[in-house]
This record gives sequence, C-alpha cells and structure tokens, in this order.
Amino acid sequence: MGNLLVAALEGFRQLEAAVGVEINVDYAARAREALARVPRSARSSVLQGDFFTFHWRELLRDLPDPVLVIGNPPWVTNAGISLVGGSNLPAKVNFQGRSGIQAITGKSNFDISEWMLVRLFELLSERRGRLAMLCKTSVARKVLLHAWSTKLGLSKAALFRLDAQRFFGVSVDACLLYCRFDGADSPICAEFDSLDAEAPSSSFGVRGETLVSDTSKYDRWVELDSRGGVPLWRSGLKHDCARVMELRESDGTLVNGLGEAVRIEQDYLYPLFKSSHVASAKAEAPRTWVLVPQRRVGEDTAPIARIAPRTWRYLCEHGGLLDARSSSIYRNRPRFSVFGVGEYTFLPWKVAISGLYKKLNFRVVPPMGQKPVVFDDTVYFVGCETEARAMQVMRLLDSRPAREFFESLIFWDSKRPITAEILNRLDLDLLQRRLVS
Repeated sequence: MGNLLVAALEGFRQLEAAVGVEINVDYAARAREALARVPRSARSSVLQGDFFTFHWRELLRDLPDPVLVIGNPPWVTNAGISLVGGSNLPAKVNFQGRSGIQAITGKSNFDISEWMLVRLFELLSERRGRLAMLCKTSVARKVLLHAWSTKLGLSKAALFRLDAQRFFGVSVDACLLYCRFDGADSPICAEFDSLDAEAPSSSFGVRGETLVSDTSKYDRWVELDSRGGVPLWRSGLKHDCARVMELRESDGTLVNGLGEAVRIEQDYLYPLFKSSHVASAKAEAPRTWVLVPQRRVGEDTAPIARIAPRTWRYLCEHGGLLDARSSSIYRNRPRFSVFGVGEYTFLPWKVAISGLYKKLNFRVVPPMGQKPVVFDDTVYFVGCETEARAMQVMRLLDSRPAREFFESLIFWDSKRPITAEILNRLDLDLLQRRLVS
C-alpha cells in the first residue's frame, strides 16, 4: 500500500524518479493516496500491474542510472499458491535447470520470490543496477548462486538478517538482501547479524562450484574436501508405509500402525532408530522394529514366501496399502520394494547423525539383540564392520578440523541442514593422515 515507496522518497532526497508497481487495484489506489501526502521533488507514480507480465525492461530503460529496485515479494512457493487456490504464477519454464528425478522428488518446487528476483537480477545486470529486497535467507542464497554461476556482473552482495517474528509475525529466517551490479563478478556475500550491525559476522560465497556458508573456515580446511569421491555416508531406509512396515513393541507383542497384533518371523525384522533416537544419544533397547524385505535395491522379494511364510502372508494381506504408495520410485520394482538399502544397511556398527536436528551430534550405534540397527531416511550413517572402526570414525568426526569443515558447508537455517552430500565431502582418510602427522 505504498509504505516502501514512501519510505524511499523520505530516505533518498536526491531521487529523480520513483515508480511503484502493485497488482492489487485497491492497494495501488491507496498507494497513490499515500504518495500524494509526501512532499517530494522527484516525479513519482504508482502503476497497477502483474509482475509476471509487466514490461519491466521498458520501465527500467526510462529511469536514470543508477536504478534501485526495492520490495517485499511474496514469501510463498508455487505449490503453496496452488494449495490456496491461487493462480498468479510465472510461466512454467525450468529456470532452475532441474533434472527429471529432482522434479519427481519435489525439488522443482520453488519460492515465487526466487523466480521474481532472478528476473530482476537479469534486468539489472544490463545496466548500473542496485537491489534491496526483503526475502527468506534461503531464497537470497539461491538467487545469489544463480547470479554468480551465470556471471551477471554482481559486484557486491550483503545480507542483513532480521527478526521476521518481530516485524512480520512469522517464524522464518529472513533478511534484507542488497546487491550491486557494476559488471565485475565477485562471488562472495557479507553476512550481517542485524540491520543495525556495523560489520559483517561472516561471509558466504562460491568456492569452485560449491556454495559454502563460511568462506574463511572452508579456505582453512579446503584440502579435506573429497570433491565427489567414493560416498561413505548413506541415508536410511525409505518405505513410505509406516502403518505396515513399522511395528511397535507393546507388552511383548508387536503392533502395527493399524493397531493390529503382528506375529511374524524375525528374519526380516530389524530394530529401527529415527532422528529423535539418534539425537537423544540414549542407549535404549529398541521399541520400534521395521520390516526390511530386501538386502539391496531391486532384489526379488518372492523368496520371502519360502524363508518366512508368515511375513509373506502379512505383506500380502496389506498389499493394497503397499501397492498404493504414490511415489514413482516404486513403479516397475518387485512387490513390497524399499529404497535406501544395501550391504551397508546390515553392517553391525554404525556412526550416525540426524539430518533434521540443527547440530553436529554424531553417535556410535551398536548392534542390538544380535541385529544391526536400521535408520529411517532422516538419518545419515557410516556402516562399520567392527566397534574399533566405528570409534575411530567417531574420533575423526569429533575433531576440530572436521567440525569446522562441516560448519563451512552447512546453512543451519535450511529445512534439512545436514545432508549426505555435505557429509561425503569430508575425506576421512586424508583427515586421519593429517591428524597423525
């Protein structure tokens, strides 16, 4: 309703021109009323228009250099707009360059403001442009990475964190993103803890093709970067049908998520730890068990009928629920298939960490009841043959170089800050040699 436009007129006394663009007709009218009450020397106006179809290039072309674009774009994803019945979306183009499997797993969902900022970045790169936008910090990082990777001439970037709960009443990591386009690329962004901070607390940027959260820490331990070597860390089991596949112990009886007592063989049952178990670090006996019908992805499940007939009968009785799993990863696979399973799943000792909790809390997990512990897909782990190897891995991960290296890659405000991709960047063998040298 004109608040940002009025504030800009009051804050920048030397403005030659100011233009506001608003999609809502009533808001645009109220913005014009607010504008009329502000003493000003600059020519100013409010236009009614849709961001996605607005003639931005023509508008910016008629404004004098340097041009500053300010705003507070919507903090919602394209999926979020669809959920509330909205239709104001950009044209469906693969501007993020997602692959087919990434689209299937949901990574094609994006923030509307991300699309808008990328568009503005491209326009501002054609001239001496400045941008100051309120947005989610995750969006800020994505659009900066786009600018750096596509060489848009982003010469300076700064991110000022703000208290979104205080100012907007929402619980989200947010910031004021400032960018300057002068033709020279500088792939680094200073990060300030608040709008009033006089000096940055850290900086993030690009090293090689990687976006790192702390450039100074990464530069200190860059030699430990495996750069896509043989993966050591794995994610846990994915089955997408907890009501059938997960069984909870109650008074000596196993009960599934449907409330049914289940009496099956032990052959395919394993103790299950989820993120909360791993994060708590309690050496408790397992209360939840999980059915693991395969030892590797794609393995034929028909032998279960001979090895464990009661288990096979149980799976068949609940086949309707398992067959109805919506993810396309189960298509054209043996019936009752799962994912995230391999030889590593059945190694007796594990070093594990939750991908959901926002701390580097590694844990050694021993076998329980003569069986290896299985994790759900929110947990990442390294499988080990012996306790000695597990303890060695744990000592390496708890070392200062390892922790600082991970901290240089992790953005803690991400939905899942710790990932297998990040964990696999650390070369443990190289770290071992460094620590003993």
